[in-house]
Order: sequence, then C-alpha cells, then structure tokens
Amino acid sequence: MVRQRENIVATCLVSTLLALAAPAAEAQAPSGEPLRIGYGISQTGGLAPNGKSALLGQKIWEEDVNAKDGLLGRPVKLIYYDNQSNPATVPAIYEKLLDVDKVDIIIGGYGTNVLASAMPVVIQRQKLFIGLFGLAVNAEFSYPKYFSMIPLGPNPKSAQTKGFFDIATAQNPKPQTVAIVAADLEFAINASEGAREHVKAAALKIVYDRRYPPATTDFAPVVRAIQAANPDVLLILSYPPDSVGMVRAINEIGYKPKMIGGGMVGLQATAIKMQLGPLLNGFVNFDYWLPIEKMNFPGVSEFLTKYQARAQQEGVDALGYHIAPWGYSQLQVLQQAVAATKSLDDNKLADYIRKSTFKTLVGDVKFGPQGEWAESRVLELQFQHIRGNDLGQFKDLSTQVVIVPAQYKSGDMIYPYEMAK
Repeated sequence: MVRQRENIVATCLVSTLLALAAPAAEAQAPSGEPLRIGYGISQTGGLAPNGKSALLGQKIWEEDVNAKDGLLGRPVKLIYYDNQSNPATVPAIYEKLLDVDKVDIIIGGYGTNVLASAMPVVIQRQKLFIGLFGLAVNAEFSYPKYFSMIPLGPNPKSAQTKGFFDIATAQNPKPQTVAIVAADLEFAINASEGAREHVKAAALKIVYDRRYPPATTDFAPVVRAIQAANPDVLLILSYPPDSVGMVRAINEIGYKPKMIGGGMVGLQATAIKMQLGPLLNGFVNFDYWLPIEKMNFPGVSEFLTKYQARAQQEGVDALGYHIAPWGYSQLQVLQQAVAATKSLDDNKLADYIRKSTFKTLVGDVKFGPQGEWAESRVLELQFQHIRGNDLGQFKDLSTQVVIVPAQYKSGDMIYPYEMAK
C-alpha cells in the first residue's frame, strides 16, 4: 500500500509538472494572425538576377524566424510583388500593400531607382523604410525614417567610387586622364557626381563624360567614342544588361585603357561571371561582401549552406555572395528593432534603429546621418586569371582579388589592364 501511494503521488506530480509546462511551450510558439511585411522586389527585368537572389535570402530569414518564436509571438509572412525592375510600378505596389493588403510593416526592395520611386508614398504615409542597395536615395528627401542597407557610409555618392580612384592614383606612373560613362538613371547619375569629386581632388583631367540612354543595346559606338578620347582610366557606371554589353564591346573592339571598370552593377552575379568568363580579366569593380576570411561573420556560412542547397531549384544566383546575405540582414535589423521595442510603431522603430548597433550576417550595422551607414566599407576587386566559364573558379575567389580597403586585401593589382588580359 505504501508503494502504491508513492506511485500515485509520483504520477500526480509528473502530471502537474507537464500541465504547468504546456502553457509556457505554447506561449513561445508563433501563433495567431501573421505579422505581415510588405515590399516590391525585382523578379523580372534587368534587376531580376539580384532581386531573385535577395528574395531567397529573405525567405530563409522568414523560415528561420518562424522556426523559433516569430516576431512578437506571431508568425511572420512576407508579402511581395514583382516591380519588374520598373520604377513606374513601385508607387502603386506600396499603395496596394498599405491600403489593400493592410501589411503591418513595409521595407524597401532592391536598387536605387525603385527605392527612390517608393519614397513619396513612404513619406506621405510616414512609414519606416529600410532600403536594400540604394545609392544616396535619401539625399534629396532627408526623411528621418529611412535607413539604407548598403555599406557606403555618410557620403554615399563619393564612397561608391572612392576605392576605384584610390587604386588608380596609387599607380606609378599615376594616370592623368579619365573618362566617365554612365547610364542615364539615378544610381549612375549619383555615382558620377561622387566620381567627379575624386577626379578633382586627384588633379586628373576628364576627357569624356557622357550618359547613354537606358534602352541602349549596342555599346560599340559608345566604346569607340571613348577610345577616341584616349583616357588613361575608364569609369563605367552601368546596370546589369549594360555591364554585359560594355564588357563584350570592349573586348570585341580590343580597347585597352590602363584601368577600367569601377561601378558596373551585375558583374557581381554568378551567372553573368560565368557567361563572360575570361572577358572579365583585368576589370576592376565594386562589391559589398565576399566570403573572404575577414568577412566570415557569425551565421553567414550556415546561411550560405542553406541558400546554395536551394539555389538551383529556385532558379537564382548559384553562390549568393553578393546580395543574398544582405537581404537576410535587412530583415535582421527590422527583427531586432521589433523585438527590442516590442512594437510595430514606425516612430518607435525608427528611433531605436537610429541609435542602435545591429548584429547581422554582414557584420555589425550602425546607421548615421540620412539613414546611411555610419562608416563606409566598399570592396574594390579585380578579376584575374579567369580561364573558362565554370562555376568553381568563382566559388573559391581565386579569380576575384580584393585590392582595397587594405584591411580586406587579398591580392595585388595587375596594372595596366592589358597585362591582365
């Protein structure tokens, strides 16, 4: 009888403990109405390669958060629409997200032009807005609730091309003349403004400075006009289709300035690198993150493992080095702000983001004036020794040598350009 009573007491005790534990477990699991985050992002058009890669990174963030506690105890749900890489579609997308979908929070899509197009709606509705890879989007608006996930620092127009001109002016003999060719769109226009500042500071002479229409497909006449001006250095500020066209035209014509590249969007995409292969040798260009040892921030290796396992099935950039970690990190900033403030209030979130430092896949993030990063961290690399078009040589970075900044340097510059061909 004593043993029987002990068993009954033990059984009751276990039952009581399980009953007490159950509500706590249920309270931690995401439940109820999803917390909806809305945005437009390029899935077709010229910006689609990077837009698709960013979106997969964001989907992985969504899955990771929902596998834990969600946000504010609610599951998160991304509500996104294809802006077709067309800024004209953007205002209507954000109006639909806010008025029809009734999303809780909005974020920015990818790219300067589409972010700038969203700003009037964002400002009118007084919403928090975290943009992805937008160059000096807030320079004209000075909107206090805008934040930029791009490592350009407090002087973004200047920072975009600083590394390129730092490399150029370090050469011996120093180049004397510069050509600037830019797409007639906001990113390229903003970057060319900053480039002229560097040219003036270095006492270089501009011998060609022109824009080309966004619809340009034949770049041979553009390259021949630049060749006739005979600059030592050619700065190209282009979008993905243009970047491919320029690389092909330069190689077909056999044009060989002393240094070339600088601001070519699209050359970061794995598919474009594989498509162009050895035609890229010698080009110098920017990037914002690469899996070099000094940028192996906590969590990024695990993220890339997940991303690359799904990349082929999802039809996105095979490696995800350029923008995918940034798409994830964009939402990490939002996640940490919501968790800390326990709020979805745009003003409270903006105040918190403005004064805080965030732990992300791309390192510590702190914002400064105009919502830009407090410090600049733009990589400038050179394509070297590319022999074919296979994926492997772009995965191990042996063909992409970081030249500046010094703390991330992984190799030496081959100069002039002709020596790297």
